[in-house]
Amino acid sequence: MKWLVSLLAAFTQQAFSQEATETRELIGNLGERSKQLGVTFLREGISAILYGRPETATLQGAWSGGVFKGARYGPGGQLREQFEFSESFAPMDGYSAAVRCETSEGRYLATLAYAIEGGKLKNIEWRSKVSPGEHPCNISGLEQRPYNGGLRFAAGRCSVTMRELGEFVRVAAEGCSQMCGSQGYLEPVLIDRRGSCQLLRPQSR
Repeated sequence: MKWLVSLLAAFTQQAFSQEATETRELIGNLGERSKQLGVTFLREGISAILYGRPETATLQGAWSGGVFKGARYGPGGQLREQFEFSESFAPMDGYSAAVRCETSEGRYLATLAYAIEGGKLKNIEWRSKVSPGEHPCNISGLEQRPYNGGLRFAAGRCSVTMRELGEFVRVAAEGCSQMCGSQGYLEPVLIDRRGSCQLLRPQSR
C-alpha cells in the first residue's frame, strides 16, 4: 500500500560520535519492503513531542540530494515498508478553488475562507478562537508572494502557505502571533477536493 504524506521532521545525523539536527519538510510515499539500511533516523509517534512518549515506528535510511530513502520499522524492529521522501513539492500555478469551511477540536474552533483562481489569490480570511476566554486569531489582507512548490501569502511576518499533498491541499500559518490573542493559534488544515476541511494534527491544548 502506498500513502502520500507530508512530514515536518527533525533528522538526527550520527557521525563521529556527534549529533546534528535540522528540520525539513518532505513529501513522498511508503511502499514495498526494502533490505537497505541507512544512517539517518526519524522517530514516528502520535504526538509532535516524542520525549517521554512511546514511538510508533522508526524510519531509517539515507539522506542525499534532498531525498530521504530507506525503510520503516515497527516498535519491535520489524520491517514494514520501503519509503522515499523528497523536498520537491508540486507547483500550484493552476490551482483554483473557492473554499469556506470550519474545523474544531476540544477548545479550538476555526473558520477558513479563501478564493484562488489559476494560482492567484483573490481573497483569504482565517479566524480562530480558543475557549475559555475566546482567545482570537484573525488573519486577512494577505498578499501573494513568490513560492516554489506551492502558494504563499503574507503580511509582515505573518505568512500562510499552501502545498498540494495528493488528494489534499495543506494550509498552514507561520509567524502570525501578532494577529492572535495571548493564547490564540491556528492549526494546520487539510482540504480535500470537495472543499471539506480537517485538522492536520487534531489536539486539545
